[in-house]
Amino acid sequence: MTQFNIPVDLILSKLADDAGKAQNRAQKASEVLLDSLETELSTTPYEVVYREDRIKVKYYQPKIKPQYQTPLLVVYALINRETMLDLQPGRSVVQSFLDSGMDVYMIDWGYPTRKDRFLGFDDHINGYMENVVNFVRERHGLARINLMGICMGGTFCAIYSALHAEKIKNLITTVTPTCFDTNKGLLHTWMRGIDADRMVDTFGNIPADMMNFGFLLLNPARLMIDKYVGFMENMDSKNFVENFVRMEKWIFDSPDLPGEVFRQFIKDCYQQNLLVQGKLEVGGKKVDLKKITMPVLNIFGKYDHLVPPEACEGFIRHVGSQDAENVCLDTGHIGIYVSSKCQSEFAPKIARWLKERDSIAPLGFEKEKDSRPKTERMKTEKLKTDRPKAERLKTERLKPQRLKVV
Repeated sequence: MTQFNIPVDLILSKLADDAGKAQNRAQKASEVLLDSLETELSTTPYEVVYREDRIKVKYYQPKIKPQYQTPLLVVYALINRETMLDLQPGRSVVQSFLDSGMDVYMIDWGYPTRKDRFLGFDDHINGYMENVVNFVRERHGLARINLMGICMGGTFCAIYSALHAEKIKNLITTVTPTCFDTNKGLLHTWMRGIDADRMVDTFGNIPADMMNFGFLLLNPARLMIDKYVGFMENMDSKNFVENFVRMEKWIFDSPDLPGEVFRQFIKDCYQQNLLVQGKLEVGGKKVDLKKITMPVLNIFGKYDHLVPPEACEGFIRHVGSQDAENVCLDTGHIGIYVSSKCQSEFAPKIARWLKERDSIAPLGFEKEKDSRPKTERMKTEKLKTDRPKAERLKTERLKPQRLKVV
């Protein structure tokens, strides 16, 4: 009978070596977790230059002399927080924009209260967004500004740009759902069968915890198991732990979603796909994407499980712009803003694209030649100076001086 010699000494040596490494990792992990951690979000300095109800507008302090003549207003989704764009030093879209010389404004939608459940698309787009855009235009003395939207915020920006095209110089949409008739992505499948009326009538504002739980269920293996396994494997790295905690703080710092916004977003967009059909009504007006004639940059993620490419890429086929571009990055919904690879692609691409289109006209003076008859132009000019007092007062309210600056 053949006898096999088992190298017991080698096995024991390997076990001892592994035990030693595990002990060292555990000791180092203990030191990391017990030490002070830098996990603050949104550390880029800013000032709040505008407030209205629950919302505020952040103006990020420039690092260098502005290199762009047109400021950028960023509109985040009403789900989660805008701090994603300034999550951590070294991986901050905001910092990248500032480094390029942009003037950057961002809307912070705040935390809705019970009374906000009745505020829908019209209140947010033709109300809050309209007031903020007018404030930035007046502050810089410009006819048009640049507008950038994130996810649902991008959908809002597309709608706003169609309704108020004369106020937007360039439009940027990122991971923005506009074409809702796709079967890709579990979220789209769920939303088609959800009873939005019953949910809003029951909850009012849709609870953030409920939405977060639903998002986790879209990919439970990766979002509820893999990431914590990854944490256990890397908890001896202070940098990894700090980044992990920042992301967890962002995920669970979620505001509730105003009920009427949820109702309209589900019924008119996910279930009826009215936006790209030109049938969506906001504030009593049809939203015609063909009126978006300004340059459009549409960026999305190839592996986005929330807003798949099929829900984004068709947007530029429905706008009226002759200068429209799709950019697909090899990343997911959040990675497009925070991954190391995308940090070198995402913000620099936007900065270059805007720089190439940075010609402007002062407020009230467009460069395009006015082809109307002289008598009609004179009539219009007279109306500008001889407006009724009530109308002049209404315009004065938009001036920055009347806004609370803190």
